[in-house]
Amino acid sequence: MSHIAVERNRRRQMNEHLKVLRSLTPCFYIKRGDQASVIGGVIEFIKELQQVLQALESKKQRKSLSPNPSPSTPRPLTLPAKPNHSPIGFETVGDVGACCNSSLADVEARIAGSNVVLKIVCGRIPGQILKIIAVLEKFSFEVLHVNISSMEDTVLYSFVIKIGLECQLSLEELAVEVQQSFFSEPVFLNEI
Repeated sequence: MSHIAVERNRRRQMNEHLKVLRSLTPCFYIKRGDQASVIGGVIEFIKELQQVLQALESKKQRKSLSPNPSPSTPRPLTLPAKPNHSPIGFETVGDVGACCNSSLADVEARIAGSNVVLKIVCGRIPGQILKIIAVLEKFSFEVLHVNISSMEDTVLYSFVIKIGLECQLSLEELAVEVQQSFFSEPVFLNEI
């Protein structure tokens, strides 16, 4: 009988812990209510939080190393001849990815199967997601999935995009084009 009671107590604790995990995780991470889905969703959520934390730490480090430009006069984004010496932090990541960073945003593009995963960490800027989508559509990318996570005034945009047949952009060029959208004029719904 004591074995049955111990097992019942273990299941009760497990269900309580799963209930707490479910309540701490945004609902769109958890597809179904079973234990495996809850744990899988929590893992994905923690991975994204780790990426946001890493981006915030790198942004903090960049701000402490460089003088802070005036927010009213953004610096124009230029791609230098030698990417390793770039003030915007442009770099190629292996054979399947590229990053383009500035004081306004960190942009990363990676190949994932037949699609591209695009991640952008930036401050909250009204209308910025419209500008990013406009850039993607301009270069024949089809947005398959968008995930937006925010913590205080920092936002993580995660896009899964399909490469259109007409698209001639490399990952590096895509990262630069998305980065340049942060330095352009606002886009409004009626302009798209």
